[in-house]
Amino acid sequence: MGSMLKMLNSSIGQKVIMSLTGLFLCSFLLVHVSGNLQLFKDDHGLAFNQYTVFMTTFTPIKIVSYLLYATILIHAINSLLLTMANRKARAVGYQSRKDPRSSSWASKNMGILGTILLIFLITHMANFWYQYKFGDTPWAEYSVDLNSGMVLGEPIVIEGEDLHPHEYVRTDASGNEVNVVVVKNLYAVVKEAFTQPLLVVLYLIGMIALAYHMVHGFQSSFQTLGIRHNTYTPLIRGIGIWLFGIIIPLLFAAMPVYFFLQL
Repeated sequence: MGSMLKMLNSSIGQKVIMSLTGLFLCSFLLVHVSGNLQLFKDDHGLAFNQYTVFMTTFTPIKIVSYLLYATILIHAINSLLLTMANRKARAVGYQSRKDPRSSSWASKNMGILGTILLIFLITHMANFWYQYKFGDTPWAEYSVDLNSGMVLGEPIVIEGEDLHPHEYVRTDASGNEVNVVVVKNLYAVVKEAFTQPLLVVLYLIGMIALAYHMVHGFQSSFQTLGIRHNTYTPLIRGIGIWLFGIIIPLLFAAMPVYFFLQL
């Protein structure tokens, strides 16, 4: 146990922790972006609001969420420790001049990129996660046609004590059965938030930082873990660049732009 702790506290151990936590956060990005794509559905936010209910009430997801929060803290703290150690090492000086072509701009500035992402994440959590959990997020009542699955008009804002997400079936004035869905309307909060130009700009800057961070970080994590081979290293590099460095940041960036352009 002592040798294990000693290894984890070493620079190599810290890099391994960075790699493992970073790859876990990559899996979270895939889940998060797929859920957030519900924002683009033409259903007045019903699918997205149902997604947020699932993510905040399903017990296994809640457990993973707490693990996610811990992972973010560990990743951020480890990044700070490694950055400080690298600066201290540079202060001593190198025996030989390092070829500047051997490392990318992203690899040289992972600390700056990580700081931007941390600021973005805190802002994101304050605007949406905290608002949903502890703020005054409004409640909405949706009416959905049972036959077509179409949402029947804008949701109705409802108020009351001890509200909770639920569904029930009722018969409307025309004798048609309608599924009624009552949920917190986080969609309305997101839509309102992205009317603010400064917040939209912050998100775009955050996604640019994420793109650079992921292009280097994804493949670097596998390299740190010793997973490197001529056969599959190009595939790992391609996934890091195209999926995590381009597609996912673009999808996240499209969300604030989509709402802002609706003004």
